[in-house]
Amino acid sequence: DTAFHQTMPAEAYMYALPYELYEKYAIRRYGFHGTSHRYVSRRACEFLNLDPKTQKVITCHIGNGGSITAVLNGKSVDTSMGLTPVEGLMMGTRVGDVDPGALTFIEDKEHLDSNQLSNLLNKKCGLLGVSGVSSDMRDIDAAISAGNERARLALDMYIYRIIKYVGAYVAALNGVDVIAFTGGVGENQVQLRKRVCDHLSYLGLKIDDNVNSASRGEEKLISTPDSKVKVVVIPTDEELMIAKDTEAIVNGLQPE
Repeated sequence: DTAFHQTMPAEAYMYALPYELYEKYAIRRYGFHGTSHRYVSRRACEFLNLDPKTQKVITCHIGNGGSITAVLNGKSVDTSMGLTPVEGLMMGTRVGDVDPGALTFIEDKEHLDSNQLSNLLNKKCGLLGVSGVSSDMRDIDAAISAGNERARLALDMYIYRIIKYVGAYVAALNGVDVIAFTGGVGENQVQLRKRVCDHLSYLGLKIDDNVNSASRGEEKLISTPDSKVKVVVIPTDEELMIAKDTEAIVNGLQPE
């Protein structure tokens, strides 16, 4: 799950902790969802008849767990998850990026040990923690329709984090050719994709609202013909990548 991200440069995977901690414990950013990001970045290029070795691609794996990856010429150069899957985006029950000082403050005030803090960060935060309703986007949507303002706040925060990471990776890649949405939410949440893409209009990105609205869980180009960035929905297939890698290893070959 981390292999695809082993091409990240040191400036992307290192934390600004004492270097001795990296040497002693290998504390660094590893990233996750690698099999998904690898499949989706390649499949998006195949679907668009583009050479993945010449493209700047941002893959958005958005689900109960979520991560975003910057892919340059077929290789991962940065990703939002870190040493653990807690870093990065706000997720269903995971907190995502948070000030470490807030964590030591909570530990002190709530008298938590490390296991209790880990349980809080992994299972009680994110959409669930903010909304107080659920970690499931369908429940969040229903609560918003019923007028639940905390659910609306949770969704706004969730989308804002995605926009920030995509923007950061546009900067890291010095541009972007393709943005791909995948994962349970990325493949099915029409309004989320629209809100993210509308916010990126400064890139010359344009969404076809009719195509986007009709796109749920299927491969589809959802940007307009004159959009300067191609936006696609690509259902992930991690099992296929694992099977292909296994076949290559059994045959004595290096996985692609």
